[in-house]
Amino acid sequence: MKVVFRVDASTWIGSGHVMRCLVLADALKKIASNVSFACLPQQGDMIAYIKERGFHVIKLTSVLSPITPVDDADYLGWLQRSINLDADDFITKVDSADIVITDHYAIGLEWQKKVKAALICKIIAIDDLVREHCADCIIDQTLGRKAEEYKTKTNILAGTNYALLTSTFSSFRAKAFVKVPPSSTPKILLSMGGVDAPNATLKVLKCLVGKIQGNITVLLSPRAPHYKEVVEWCGGHNEIIHCDFSNNMALLMSEHDIAIGAPGTTSWERACLGLPSIIIPLADNQTTITAQLVKHKAAIAVTLNNIEHDLVKSFETLINDWKTYHQNNLILCDGKGTQRVVLNLQQMILAEPFERYQLTLATSADITLVYKWQCHPNTRQYALTTSAPSWEEHASWMANKLMSLDDFFYVVRCNLSGQAVGVLRLDKQQDSHYLVSIFIAPEHYGKGVAKAALMLADLIHPNVTLHATVLEQNKPSQLLFEKANYQRISQQEFIRHRMK
Repeated sequence: MKVVFRVDASTWIGSGHVMRCLVLADALKKIASNVSFACLPQQGDMIAYIKERGFHVIKLTSVLSPITPVDDADYLGWLQRSINLDADDFITKVDSADIVITDHYAIGLEWQKKVKAALICKIIAIDDLVREHCADCIIDQTLGRKAEEYKTKTNILAGTNYALLTSTFSSFRAKAFVKVPPSSTPKILLSMGGVDAPNATLKVLKCLVGKIQGNITVLLSPRAPHYKEVVEWCGGHNEIIHCDFSNNMALLMSEHDIAIGAPGTTSWERACLGLPSIIIPLADNQTTITAQLVKHKAAIAVTLNNIEHDLVKSFETLINDWKTYHQNNLILCDGKGTQRVVLNLQQMILAEPFERYQLTLATSADITLVYKWQCHPNTRQYALTTSAPSWEEHASWMANKLMSLDDFFYVVRCNLSGQAVGVLRLDKQQDSHYLVSIFIAPEHYGKGVAKAALMLADLIHPNVTLHATVLEQNKPSQLLFEKANYQRISQQEFIRHRMK
């Protein structure tokens, strides 16, 4: 399978689009034989870095007379040429692809329609502005985003459950739960993005240093236009450490107590690790993310023009109510989004059983239906607890499960109709060990739903050990787990060891 990303970075675009595409590209390498990038060479591009990450880059035709975007919302200026010209250039240079993934605010319906017709490929659009697309799937990781906002029947993966984070964030997440409020000298991570054109980094430093207690790590790359000025300033202060780049952002974030940064993709990285933050929007397209983070009390927003007036006060508020912001962040993002996205893409291209069923995260809207299944005599017959719960008991239990940061509650659905046909639940027993619970809607017995659900669980959670307890008299379920490559360790106990 050949996958091509159409994405750019530049002095005006920044690095966020490329960075989130690289996360997805790394994950797709496991299921695709050929993953490459198509980028326009320009000032501030990341072509060399993409190559360093091990991906082939198809260089599109350079623009002879580069233009300067009018403002940060001049997305066609970001593209540096017309949509049709870019699409034609892409088609000529790429020649063939099974999947084309676009992540560019200037690329939407018109470009995708032309490329899809020419290459006979599937189109995946990464977006956060609710634009029109000609796509087989749209990924929008914006907090609070609803699929229906796109007003299309296309497969929409909306919300922070689909945030594109590297797997390292999941591995550091367990430590985040036991993190305690900072001492009298908190560690502060200041990262305003790969470019930081307005030099918010230096404005923040000048505002904080001498007015607060804290050690500051500044993350700013040589690509930033004010890089030298910032580095020289940092060099004159012992409480500041400057880093050009980190190849392990999860580790870096886990070592800090507070973050100050722009509300871009890193917002979901911070949330996954429970890192309270002060966010400073640098572009109009960050307005929605900012509003949502503030609404959920996961961050405090300070405008670029009000740094001197509001930053120190906001910092003190964050320190004093650190635990609340910490917990609110942990609720927003569990770090499994990339796996969910890859799973959905796999279901688009693989044969049975994935074209028939999918796992979706349960919501409060599923509570009544799950209760109906829970109370069915066939379900209770082989349940470890044979008596059915009351409605009040069930509603309270499931609501708590849906809020759990440790467990996974999935509804099995038919791909074509979206009909719910069963439940698969993973309850955490200890680090990297989960107990599997599965039951199917009685009218869907014998259709391979349970087998498909277990196979899907393997795709989503290959890095954990799964356990199952099945009553000895429940012969069909015991056979199910044996066929799903679970090892029998006793008359009623089965185990599927880590796959990776």
